[in-house]
Amino acid sequence: MATAAEGLLEASAQPTKQDPAVETAEEAKEPPEADINELCKDMFSKMSTYLTGELTATSEDYKLLENMNKLTSLKYLEMKDIAINISRNLKDLNQKYAALQPYLEQINLIEEQVAALEQAAYKLDAYSKKLEAKYKKLEKR
Repeated sequence: MATAAEGLLEASAQPTKQDPAVETAEEAKEPPEADINELCKDMFSKMSTYLTGELTATSEDYKLLENMNKLTSLKYLEMKDIAINISRNLKDLNQKYAALQPYLEQINLIEEQVAALEQAAYKLDAYSKKLEAKYKKLEKR
C-alpha cells in the first residue's frame, strides 16, 4: 500500500502535459488586508466620480428644461402681444365698417334704383320703338 501512495506522489510531482483546452484551477487566495482597504478606497472614489457625473448630468438636464421653459414663456408672451394687436385691429376695423354701413346701404339703394331706372329706360325704349313704328305706319297711309 505504501508503494501505491508513493506512486501517486511521484505521478503528481512529475510534470504532466497541459492540454490547451483544459484550464487548471488555482486556489483562490484572499488579498492581503491592505489591498482590500486600497480597493475599497478606489471603489468609493470611482463611485463618487460616477455619482457626481450622474448628478451633474441631471442638473444640466434641469437647467436645459429651465431654459426651454423660459424661451417658451417668452414665445407665448410674444404670441399674446400679437393676439392683442390683432384683436385691437379687428375692433378698429369693425368700428370703421360700422361707420361705413350707412353709406353702403345708400349705395345698395342707389344700385336698386339704377336697376329700376334701367328697366324703365328699356320699357320706354321699347314703347318709343312701337310708337315710331305706328307713326311710320300711319304716315304711309
